[in-house]
Amino acid sequence: MSDAPEVMHSRSGPGGRHAHSWRREIAELAALFLAVGLAHLLATLLGHQEPGPVVLVGLGMALIVGAAVHKRLGRRKPLSSRRPARRAALPVDGCAEAPMALWRIRMRVVERPGRLATVAGAFGRLGCNILALHIAPTGGSAITPAGCDALDEFVIEAPRELARDVLVKALTEAGGHDVVIVPAQVKDLTDPGVQAFLLAQRVGADPGRLPEAMAELLRVSQVEWRRPGDTVEEGAELNTTMVISVNPDRALLIRRPELPFTPTEAARAAALTAAARHARYSSS
Repeated sequence: MSDAPEVMHSRSGPGGRHAHSWRREIAELAALFLAVGLAHLLATLLGHQEPGPVVLVGLGMALIVGAAVHKRLGRRKPLSSRRPARRAALPVDGCAEAPMALWRIRMRVVERPGRLATVAGAFGRLGCNILALHIAPTGGSAITPAGCDALDEFVIEAPRELARDVLVKALTEAGGHDVVIVPAQVKDLTDPGVQAFLLAQRVGADPGRLPEAMAELLRVSQVEWRRPGDTVEEGAELNTTMVISVNPDRALLIRRPELPFTPTEAARAAALTAAARHARYSSS
């Protein structure tokens, strides 16, 4: 019994369309008969009178002129309706060409369903466009606020008139913690895995270019050689300075005051150093 409605529905579909087409054809045929009858009646009544042929010719000319005018006006309407659409599209083009700034944003968030959508909504309301997103674990509790278990890093383009404190406030209200915003460059859009692979090839061919490759990997400008036992001056913000041992006699001191290093970045730096060390010892 459950299949009966489906069978009746499948039969009633084509039959209904067929009956509808017959009714339409009958109506059109009736209208044609009515028009022919009226034309014959009009011609019979007026044809035998003296001004009758003149009236018939005049009515025919009036119908032809009316049809031509109607057709011409019908052609003009689409053109007039398109003009407002073009004018409405002009502000959109202007917004697309507005000057934008690149920002690199890092913040700690609580991993909950819908949290990323809330952050994306905050960006959208401010007219920002997300170009890249990387999510990494935050590491130990020493660098992680209570309840935060993920580190989100965005590269966005934002209107130049957007103030940084306004963006920080919006992201904080969306659930972000310790929001850090720094200027970004186009090279920040490069995939980190691909970049690390290319830099490993570079230091493998020339281990002496390790400081240069390290600066490019971590987006820093302060990379210098130090002895492993040298002390680092105090006062630096937590996780903004990193020392990586290259060999028993030399180490790299890396500073990035504006943006703390993450455990993932430290692991990549150690892997790049290991590639340079392996290339130097294997060649010797």
